[in-house]
This record gives sequence, C-alpha cells and structure tokens, in this order.
Amino acid sequence: MDFPKFLLGDNTDYPDAIFVIHTEYPRFIINLENDDVEWLEDFDQSDEKELATLAEDLITEASEFYDREVSRYDE
Repeated sequence: MDFPKFLLGDNTDYPDAIFVIHTEYPRFIINLENDDVEWLEDFDQSDEKELATLAEDLITEASEFYDREVSRYDE
C-alpha cells in the first residue's frame, strides 16, 4: 500500500496537539503544538550526522504540509 509522504493525525486524548506523521525514511511523528518529535526508526551513532542534516528540512516540510492542508480547509 502506498501512503502519502505526510499524514495528519488527531486524538481526542490530546485536544491541543497537531500531529504530522512522516511515512518515509526516517519515519517520525511531530507534534506541531510543541515541536516534540518521536522517531520511529532506530539510529546508531553513524546515522546522527545524516539525521541532523535531514531533520531540520523534514520538520520544515512537515510544518509546510500542515499549513497547506489547513489552507485547503479554509477554501
């Protein structure tokens, strides 16, 4: 099954949270309310440099995805 690169997530137990799920490597869930990131991959020390480079760009993309989706609801 193919999934989009980003998905929005919602949960009534976290009414103020805005979750964006990144489904490609490196998979993660970010809560845009507080920028907490939960990585769904296991990394070793050799991955840290690559991850640091990717993380900032991916988190920016996740925020832009959310903004785009919300703007489409307003239309």
